[in-house]
Amino acid sequence: MKDLQDYSLLAHNTFGIEAACSRYLEYDSTEDACRIAEMLCGSKEPLLIIGGGSNLLLTHDFQGIVVRSAIKGYEVVEDGEATGRVLLRVGSGETWDDVVDYCVNQGWQGAENLSLIPGDVGASAVQNIGAYGAEAGNLIQEIEAVELATGNICVIPAAECEYGYRQSKFKKEWKNRYLITHVTYRLSRDMKQMNLSYGNIRSELDRRGIGEPTLRQLRGVIIAIRQEKLPDPKVQGNAGSFFMNPVVDRSLYESLQKLYPDMPHYFVDDRHEKIPAGWLIDQCGWKGRSLGRAGVHDRQALVLVNRGGATGEEIVKLSDTIRQDVYERFGIRIYPEVNIV
Repeated sequence: MKDLQDYSLLAHNTFGIEAACSRYLEYDSTEDACRIAEMLCGSKEPLLIIGGGSNLLLTHDFQGIVVRSAIKGYEVVEDGEATGRVLLRVGSGETWDDVVDYCVNQGWQGAENLSLIPGDVGASAVQNIGAYGAEAGNLIQEIEAVELATGNICVIPAAECEYGYRQSKFKKEWKNRYLITHVTYRLSRDMKQMNLSYGNIRSELDRRGIGEPTLRQLRGVIIAIRQEKLPDPKVQGNAGSFFMNPVVDRSLYESLQKLYPDMPHYFVDDRHEKIPAGWLIDQCGWKGRSLGRAGVHDRQALVLVNRGGATGEEIVKLSDTIRQDVYERFGIRIYPEVNIV
């Protein structure tokens, strides 16, 4: 277990913001997580639980305690030849994309559309990461965690987490309540369940002359699409998609569609439609523009970038300006997906 004072968080946020915390705790076992719970019992200091930092924007030094998991390891809990179901238990400190690659190599379907999403396994359960018609919440079987208030080890079924679009109880009423130690994912050996219909997956497969892709081929296409649109945070600081795609009432969607017949959209239910936030931002003329040292990526308006030396406050100012412009033009409020601290 690591226990460090006045610790720099530069390596723990993909925006590349220089900030520090008063104390940094890192656990690499369930026993260490229990020890941390005992150490923090009764503490009044602010607490921030982080993963890989790919969904984090630091606006100042954190005058409190930062906790992160470094638990590694994979364990096949079930591999049913008859049912085709596979249950894979993974340490919360594993890198998410490594898990996707592992599943694809084993011939287990379910996670491939979530390829190249940055972050850790524990964060996948908190954030309900999603892309290309797939969400982590649909794969999660259960979560193991240590309750900070009691030090008890808990097993939480996915059904109790109330997973929704980029949401879970871990982000709301359970915030700072648990240290996640392991996540068990439910996968399948049935290749017929592959989702090829979302976005431009099918057109890219056709362009490559692939009719019925293997998992490896589908993963390759997803990675290529993401790399084409999204900047590498090692080259230019960013946190991927900065805003959530808004879900609007059908009446507002229909009125906007009359004005913008080519507006992209995704059916949610009979009363709601989802409109890509990137399209709304692009229509407001923000793609490729900057506000000081913070900017909007020139290939994907959903991504805010650190042009070099930007502070968290500068990125928040850019975000607020964009949000106001979108609201004034479309009457739609967009909200950050990124955790702003």
